Amino acid sequence: MAEQFKDIFFTPSTVAKFAEAVKKAFPGFEKTKFINMVFDEEFATKELLAKMHHTTFCLFETLPKSYPKALEVLKKAAPYVKGFEALTLPDYVAIYGMKDWKLSLSALFHFTQYSTSELAIRPFLDKDPETVMEYMKTWAEHENPMVRRLASEGCRPRLPWAMALPKFKKDPSPILPILEKLKDDPSEDVRRSVANNLNDISKDHPDTALDICERWHGKSDKTDKIVKHACRTLLKAGNRRALSIFGYSDPAKIDVKNLRLEKNELKIGDVQSFSFSFHIKEKSKVRLEYAAYYVKSKGQLSKKVFKITERDYKPGTHTIKRKHSFENMSTRKHFPGVHYISLIMNGEEKGKMSFELID
Repeated sequence: MAEQFKDIFFTPSTVAKFAEAVKKAFPGFEKTKFINMVFDEEFATKELLAKMHHTTFCLFETLPKSYPKALEVLKKAAPYVKGFEALTLPDYVAIYGMKDWKLSLSALFHFTQYSTSELAIRPFLDKDPETVMEYMKTWAEHENPMVRRLASEGCRPRLPWAMALPKFKKDPSPILPILEKLKDDPSEDVRRSVANNLNDISKDHPDTALDICERWHGKSDKTDKIVKHACRTLLKAGNRRALSIFGYSDPAKIDVKNLRLEKNELKIGDVQSFSFSFHIKEKSKVRLEYAAYYVKSKGQLSKKVFKITERDYKPGTHTIKRKHSFENMSTRKHFPGVHYISLIMNGEEKGKMSFELID
């Protein structure tokens, strides 16, 4: 199993390097005291974000108590702090800077040029979105692509690992001018952020997202890639309007045959192989997916969709073979019970078979 982020960052080695960077910026910094405070009895049991917040608290205890002076130290250290540890610097602003917005937003602007302030900007957006979005509009025109990316990534309604933005989930209209401004950005990272933001919006306001995607699609290679990535949730959900943007054929014209599972029973950790055929009468653009229905800890089923391929197929019968692993991972634990594999053709579920997963 691959190492988890929490075991790669905030280690004795990385925290020591972080402390050394702060020490160079502030010779009076009590490096040993800071490191000892970080690695308390509970530190090893914490998840990654909890480790970051704990490190921020330890910084507060060992930096000057004056918020402006502490920020000056952290701003000097910022170019030399690497990895997830660097997010501790904007986190300091999010926790201790809510009383001095002008200074804090300036610091987040500074820190994002060396790591990212996408998590730390969100408490400010939640409290006063109108004020912060004015900053975002300016940052969207900045020469540094990491600043421009913050303008989009920071205001995502559902940014992973971050607090949600309920006001933007309810009404995403303040975000849209930022996305329009950045849709043709020269940086792929910025454009990917635009796509992710639009995908977030699609989960609460699919028609709003689709209005934009329909307008952008076909304008350039850049916007076509944004639209495709932005529609991924809607495509997996079989949204007909999203599918039509990309010219997928009517699923009613696709006949699925001979769905077969290799095993009727398998153990947790085994691989299930399956095959199927489908027939089309004319050249068609086909998006092939399959869904695994997992049994959860309380016995309920959870559906997860996996893409197989998408391309133009010639008339005739086509056979597909695939494998799916039921090995436990850090992101998914399997439980015994009746599971299902189903086929999805251009957004429509076409076939479904069950099997038993045992300990």
